[in-house]
Amino acid sequence: MTDTDPAHVATVREFSRFYTRRLGTLDEGLLDTPWSVTEARVVFELAQSPSTDMAALRTTLAIDSGYLSRLLAKFDAAGLIARTASATDARRQSLSLTAAGRKLFRTLNERSNRQVAQLLQPLSRPARESLVCAMRSVMRGLDEQAAPSVVELRGLRPGDLGWIVQRHGEIYAREYGWTMAFEALVARILADYLDQHQPGREYAWVAEVDGQRAGCVLCVRKDDETAQLRVLLVEAWARGHGLGARLVGECIRFARDGGYRKLVLWTNDVLGSARRIYQAAGFELVSEERHHSFGKDLVGQYWELRL
Repeated sequence: MTDTDPAHVATVREFSRFYTRRLGTLDEGLLDTPWSVTEARVVFELAQSPSTDMAALRTTLAIDSGYLSRLLAKFDAAGLIARTASATDARRQSLSLTAAGRKLFRTLNERSNRQVAQLLQPLSRPARESLVCAMRSVMRGLDEQAAPSVVELRGLRPGDLGWIVQRHGEIYAREYGWTMAFEALVARILADYLDQHQPGREYAWVAEVDGQRAGCVLCVRKDDETAQLRVLLVEAWARGHGLGARLVGECIRFARDGGYRKLVLWTNDVLGSARRIYQAAGFELVSEERHHSFGKDLVGQYWELRL
């Protein structure tokens, strides 16, 4: 607890209060039914298979055994569940929904779907996608047994160029204290890419993790024999997936397939993580120069890779 930022604790609690209030989970009856949210959760789990081992149900729900027994007794009285001896162990019970229980599940499921659809309906499609990605991030961050993230590299789509400029400006200001002059530089690079784009000789990639933008890189023509790697970026929350190496690897492959003989890049010595990716990919440091840019005294570095 001593290492946890109190502001972070407050934000998580605020989100929990907002979420439960917005979906009405604190109402006496969930979705205009006489059942509580916990009772509805049990019905949902039982509906996922023809029969469910009672011990497994308790583990899945992370619920006290006494509390679960009281809920199931209530379901028994309402005729919602049937109990049988486990096929593998007669000492254990298997539970299944009766016809009345399945009808209750359909009612709860349909009303829940309708409620969430109404919640999302006023939002634009980009806003919905952003919200859903944020929810996935919350679940992934708190789930110790989360499924592996889905990582995808793709080409540019409308809105990507603005995102690349914005995230470069925000991340480099936060992590290195660079001024908006760097954001302006990235904007010029992207404007030139768009205005002078040469299909087959230049390409841009955006990396996504679980559908959320997480990184980018450009491969642009410098001259007939030389390509240049530009604007490599990986979001802090997405680091550890090997995105930087994958993006650089795609840039190298494209340059090689495009007939270039050399791939070059310019970076600064303070960008240690990027420099290690370049070195691992086979780039060699060609020269260095001191300069004052973006509000900082820096050492610029020129790297190249023979293809």
